[in-house]
Amino acid sequence: MRYLHTMVRVTDLDKTLDFFCNMLGMVEMRRTESEKGRYTNLFLAAKEDEEAARANKAPVLELTYNWDPEDYAGGRNFGHLAYQVDNIYDTCQKLMDAGITINRPPRDGYMAFIRTPDNISIELLQNGERLPDQEPWASMENTGNW
Repeated sequence: MRYLHTMVRVTDLDKTLDFFCNMLGMVEMRRTESEKGRYTNLFLAAKEDEEAARANKAPVLELTYNWDPEDYAGGRNFGHLAYQVDNIYDTCQKLMDAGITINRPPRDGYMAFIRTPDNISIELLQNGERLPDQEPWASMENTGNW
């Protein structure tokens, strides 16, 4: 397993970028905008981590700006921790066998979400290309939220 990123939701992208980049010296590594999903994701790296972030896309801070206003009361602005795993299906099976709920199953062979005992969301991402669809994952429904 390899640590990838921490996601934080933000309400003012310009002010947040000014804070992280201009005041703290972080560097924008990449940006994704989704018209369909109505969000912008930015990935920032600390200046001394820039080379590793370019080579491995990690470790980084993910800023998520949702285009539609949302109240982030109760700590909802903190999104999740992300880890890369060698086999998403094997990892999720091992977790399920240990009694862990798979909140967002890896239906796509690439991404899953679970929660820690303290309810912190964890994103698991397949290392490399997505795996071929496989049951029971392909037809498994979401449980709760992440």
